[in-house]
Amino acid sequence: MSSNTPLEGLLRPPVEAHSAFAALMGATVLTQAPSLFMMAPTVAYGSAAVLGVFAVHRLRQAVKVVAYQKTLKRLPYYAVTDDQIPHKGDNLFVGKGFRWGQKHTQRLKDTMHPRARKYVEDGKFFQWCRHNEKINPNSALAKLTKKNVWFNPVRPLPPIGGNRVLHAVGVQEEKDVFIEGNERPGNTLVLGQSRVGKTRLAEILIAQDIKRGDGPVIVFDPKSDAGLMARMYQAAVKEGREDDFYCFHLGFPALSARYNAVANFSRITEVATRIAGQLDGSGNGAAFKEFSWRFINCVARALVEMGERPDYNSILHYVQDIEPLFRRYAEHWLPMNADMSWQEDVNNFEEEATLQYKKNPKFAKHASPRTEALQRYVENMESHDPVMHGLLGALRYDRTFYEKLVASLIPLLEKLTTGQAGELLSPDYMDTDDDRPIFDFMQVIRRKGIVYIGLDALQDMVTASAVGNSMFSDLVSTIGSIYSHGYEQGMLEGTVGKKPKIYMHADELNELIGEEFLPMVNKASGGGLIFTGYTQSRSDIEASYGDAAKARVIESNFMNLIMMRVREKYTAEYLIDQLPEVDIQVVMTVSGATDSSNISNEVDFTSSTQDRITPTQVPMLDANAIMSLPKGQAFGLFNGGELYKLRMPLPADEDIPIPETMQRMMDGMKRKYVTSEQWWV
Repeated sequence: MSSNTPLEGLLRPPVEAHSAFAALMGATVLTQAPSLFMMAPTVAYGSAAVLGVFAVHRLRQAVKVVAYQKTLKRLPYYAVTDDQIPHKGDNLFVGKGFRWGQKHTQRLKDTMHPRARKYVEDGKFFQWCRHNEKINPNSALAKLTKKNVWFNPVRPLPPIGGNRVLHAVGVQEEKDVFIEGNERPGNTLVLGQSRVGKTRLAEILIAQDIKRGDGPVIVFDPKSDAGLMARMYQAAVKEGREDDFYCFHLGFPALSARYNAVANFSRITEVATRIAGQLDGSGNGAAFKEFSWRFINCVARALVEMGERPDYNSILHYVQDIEPLFRRYAEHWLPMNADMSWQEDVNNFEEEATLQYKKNPKFAKHASPRTEALQRYVENMESHDPVMHGLLGALRYDRTFYEKLVASLIPLLEKLTTGQAGELLSPDYMDTDDDRPIFDFMQVIRRKGIVYIGLDALQDMVTASAVGNSMFSDLVSTIGSIYSHGYEQGMLEGTVGKKPKIYMHADELNELIGEEFLPMVNKASGGGLIFTGYTQSRSDIEASYGDAAKARVIESNFMNLIMMRVREKYTAEYLIDQLPEVDIQVVMTVSGATDSSNISNEVDFTSSTQDRITPTQVPMLDANAIMSLPKGQAFGLFNGGELYKLRMPLPADEDIPIPETMQRMMDGMKRKYVTSEQWWV
């Protein structure tokens, strides 16, 4: 089997074994009975040595053919614990694999030839055993053939489905594959349908980021996978970082950490931007979005001026009724800006307004006469205070007109404040009886914390999306501040301009992205963000954005791509379109016969049969290959266009104790959510 032939020819009987056996027998005879060949012993031994070397060479070639054909039907088992995951500095391990090239495209095409089916398909007895296990699952024979032990010649294949030969064509070249550390800030996108191993891959990547310990790890999990949360905690325990672990879960508010998305900001306008940014700004909605931003900004500024932290509950309360905020702010502002007699004047105005309201309630402008008295006094002052001016402007709106302007804002705020989830997003900092921790992203970044965020999207997708978008917006704002000043600004002995590494993973990305997501993947890497997103298809991103052009912009901001099995050709083409075409060799059989018209010639006809090798240019991969990937396998495009075929390790069981509170949450998650992520069981 020469390595210089146009075709490898691996799908054939291992004929090298015949010549190896013959050479070995010849060497044996030469050493035992050299006289049979009329050779001197020294010459016979030398000849036997040459034949022995030849036999070993041919035997190695035969073994290579047999081993290749064996892996076409069953890949070697591959499982690791978190401790066994390779760690190479800043590089990120993504599984075992090999770099895909023209040779592997050729091998894949060869397996599709009808003559190669016997080397790819399972034998008839193997197929009969699988059929018998289905129709007679409790029979003694079925129980015997189902045993997954190495000495069972018909043991079942792993439940991964797909085309097994995709990885087998290069498994003998398999090695650990890494994404280089300097490539990760370019963001990584993982595409794959449900139940093909995206969450398992996420566990591997997240465990490495936690083990690295050089930055915070923030994970968004809309579908709330209990196994993912458990493995994150176990990884934190192994690194001695369990005190830095926060679990925020909308489905279990009584056991969850608390978080205020609008309490921390470098500029007061960020509060309005984070909330109003989630409103629809297309078409006629743009004007309502701008008004909502202005009104939220007015409320937030008033609260901050009075020394209070804004939160969703307070903003919703004052958006629905601005009068109490105006009265509170006026009572706070007037002592610093009005004459000493302001209280007496306001009381007089209030008495007049009270009498007027009693005489003719229809002409009452406000719910409280005190509001009208304060408004009248402040307007007479002709103050230029921007906060007071904004509150007065909001107070003058007609009630019906005002309700139309905030018609889209109030439902959004109600999503974020209804039920126990509202307590998580608007924590009471003064409640000393509540021992649930409160975190914000700047605190997490400075502590290099580990945050699991379960959004309960399987039960309430609307609220999950609103909370996820709000957190994304908060992160964008926080990273923007870090980009400008560093994350140690304001700390004792802090270094100005120092940038962190922020590892962020977002599962079910399509349920989280909004208008604030584009600047996150486009510019946030300058503030230290290293983002990895997981979703099912390109269409999911388009549907979430509602704009194909913006979806393409998002795709262009992911430097690394991992594509698992997908069900949509359009998604598979995202990888295929980035790959070159290659030349493969096609064997064409040509046969023919030619009659002879010469009656004096004894030859009546001539015939010929030829095998022609023709080069043909084809795509390096086709959509069918990606759409038939087994579970836990993927193609990866890394490091500036290098294509790798990957398989992820299965998780090995580990026994690490989990706190009772978290265990209760995990048990509840397993009861409430059936994600079917443990496809390998």
